[in-house]
Amino acid sequence: MKADVLSIENKKAGSIDLDDGIFGLEPRKDILHRCVVYQLAKRQQGTHKTKERNEVSGTTKKFGRQKGSGGARHGNRKAPLFRGGGKAHGPRPRSHAISLPKKVRQLALKHALSSKAASGSLVIIDEAKMENAKTKTLVDALSKLEISNALIVDASVDEHFGLATRNLKGVDMLPVIGANVYDILRKDKLVLTKAAVEGLEARLK
Repeated sequence: MKADVLSIENKKAGSIDLDDGIFGLEPRKDILHRCVVYQLAKRQQGTHKTKERNEVSGTTKKFGRQKGSGGARHGNRKAPLFRGGGKAHGPRPRSHAISLPKKVRQLALKHALSSKAASGSLVIIDEAKMENAKTKTLVDALSKLEISNALIVDASVDEHFGLATRNLKGVDMLPVIGANVYDILRKDKLVLTKAAVEGLEARLK
């Protein structure tokens, strides 16, 4: 499929052929959902922890008689039902990561790119480079392209362009190797450079 290439000043800078096997698929929500769940689960810290009965400080002395109190039989006050006692079956540090085959992850990335292309939210520019790291200059350029919330992907992040986007709300920049399903889907638009298109096609073939 053919796509127009624009300059950062929103002027036509030629056209490019996009691989139908990467940008022309019918997006499948189930595959995209599986990959997003995989990514979000993997980045959870899993450091939540509560003290259990054996970790609470306190005496283990039996505080009441076994019989004759008219109440239940208790050993010590570290039991979960007492105030200050341990938590029963509380959370422990663990990994929340789930497994997802590499081929499914690659397919999900193809469907994410295809969904942006199908919805008209894919913008291709010739290059993402700036002479100086001025955020205001970048804001003016992106406003010409009608971009306010987007993910910009390049083969490698230009130093000045990367610094300019760092202070810009709603706009993120990633190299080709860092392009992922979650970041693509959570932004309104996807901006790819010609080098990024070539890099993604090489990565996903």
